[in-house]
Amino acid sequence: MSDKNETRPVETDGGVTKDDVHATKEVGEQYRESVYREVDYESLEVAPETSEYPKTDGKEGFRKQDMPKVPKVSHIVGPSAIMLGASLGSGETMFWPTLIAQNGWGLYWAFWIGVITQFFINTELQRWTIATGESIFRALDRVHGVWPWFFLVAGFFHVGWPGWAAGASEVLAAWTGIVPRAEWWIIGVASMVFIWLTYQAGPILYNVVEKFQVALMLTAVLAAVVLVFFVGSIGQLVNVPAGAVNFGALPADMNIAVFLGGLAYAGAGGYINLAQGVWAREKGYGMGSYQGRVKNPLRGVEPEEVHGGFTFEPTEKNLKRWKAWWKVTQQEHFLSFVLGLLIVATIAMTISAEFASGTDVGAIDMWLSVVIPELGGVAALLLYAVLFIALFSTQYAIFEAFVRNSVDILYEGYGRKAGWSLPRTFLGLMTLFTLWGIAIIGAQFQQPWILLVIGAAIAGVMMWPYNALTVILNTTRLPEHTQPGWARVAAMWWATGFFGYFSVLLIGDTLVSRLGLDAFATTVNVVDSAGGGYLLWVLFLVVQVYTMYRSGRAKLDASGTVANSDEAHGFLA
Repeated sequence: MSDKNETRPVETDGGVTKDDVHATKEVGEQYRESVYREVDYESLEVAPETSEYPKTDGKEGFRKQDMPKVPKVSHIVGPSAIMLGASLGSGETMFWPTLIAQNGWGLYWAFWIGVITQFFINTELQRWTIATGESIFRALDRVHGVWPWFFLVAGFFHVGWPGWAAGASEVLAAWTGIVPRAEWWIIGVASMVFIWLTYQAGPILYNVVEKFQVALMLTAVLAAVVLVFFVGSIGQLVNVPAGAVNFGALPADMNIAVFLGGLAYAGAGGYINLAQGVWAREKGYGMGSYQGRVKNPLRGVEPEEVHGGFTFEPTEKNLKRWKAWWKVTQQEHFLSFVLGLLIVATIAMTISAEFASGTDVGAIDMWLSVVIPELGGVAALLLYAVLFIALFSTQYAIFEAFVRNSVDILYEGYGRKAGWSLPRTFLGLMTLFTLWGIAIIGAQFQQPWILLVIGAAIAGVMMWPYNALTVILNTTRLPEHTQPGWARVAAMWWATGFFGYFSVLLIGDTLVSRLGLDAFATTVNVVDSAGGGYLLWVLFLVVQVYTMYRSGRAKLDASGTVANSDEAHGFLA
């Protein structure tokens, strides 16, 4: 939608008023359907190569345009609800309930720290988009052209196997008996077709996904809250505080692949997190509102143009708008994503701890073969419903994120110059991914849990480099007024080290257990690692020191380079 009043000057007494910064109710409500503001891109002035604007790295320059006015947080709910949907069927109802059932509440500290860590990661992934309208992949291409392609390949190995559709199908088969549980693949094939068909429900593909996911999330959260009272596990909540402060405790026999998967899936994790910025662009956050949305070519609608990058002049008005945009973005992510995860996951953990303590089976078997048989009536039905919605919504969001991320990489890396149509590229890859999923599910893998573990481990390892790249990007390429503050830089240093540490443990464990390379053994305390293991730890240290030096040096160098930049700095800037 376009807002002709958005760029109309407001007469004031020389200062910036609230009406200059915040959108009217009518304009704000447009964001509920996502927003696109058409501009004559070629006529806009190209920003100069000065400290007041993002660095181009010798590539396409940024066009100058005012930062749009800021809607209320209730108007921009969407991207984080989709991310919540991508999270529920992975860590929140699968990995973490299983980890707590197997190892007790002493691991709860890692869950909530993982969720808070991903809050900072996800919002930092949105920063570049809000400031420039570009996706994180176009930003990473400015760092080095290899990075988008690296994450495309890694992303396929992360979510290219439809483990969530398989899990959801097994749950639905056990719940309804529509097919024997062992023949869950029939439902899995039907679910992939259903997902493809739902995309045809509207002309703007993002809007279809958002509405579907918001409805599923509201249902899942409500059902989970009701469920905890029916099953009688609410007493387990007394164990949460002690587990929440049991920092660093890990069982001696902990499966590192499963634990790293849990850390990655204390949220969506891996390739899916990278969609946060692309969804923000589709919704119309900040400068992303000047970028076109992907429309369904089968609906015969006019396409919208996805341009190059934008930037704004650091005037008092724009600085205040940036500050307000950053505030509502954080609020939307915290209220939709963080609180949703904490509520649903903790409830699921109380149930698994109450009815499956000490279990040694995978998550799906734990729920279907251990927990549900101990329940009955309404409680069993509610649990079936929560599990199915969680797993299916995750597959739905993963389908969307994989296609949207991959299309962005393919189109910007090759397709734009080759004259491809972005909507047709989206439709084509979406169809191919559907057929691929049908083929994998049709092969009738009998252990969906294994597919989830493999994908989760890859997700955790993938997060190590992109956490480092994101904080380096946002400090070395963005001007002072849009850079993350020191608290956020420190949070991203922590995120890089957190995922790097467990990634090294997993890499070492894999080299030993799968390839027999005992020389690369790594240990939790580091000092008992083998010789090759020490090399892995040196790699970890080099990455960490380099990340901290580059981003810290950039912050210091940018200090005082933009007049009145403090006007843009607010809480957790």
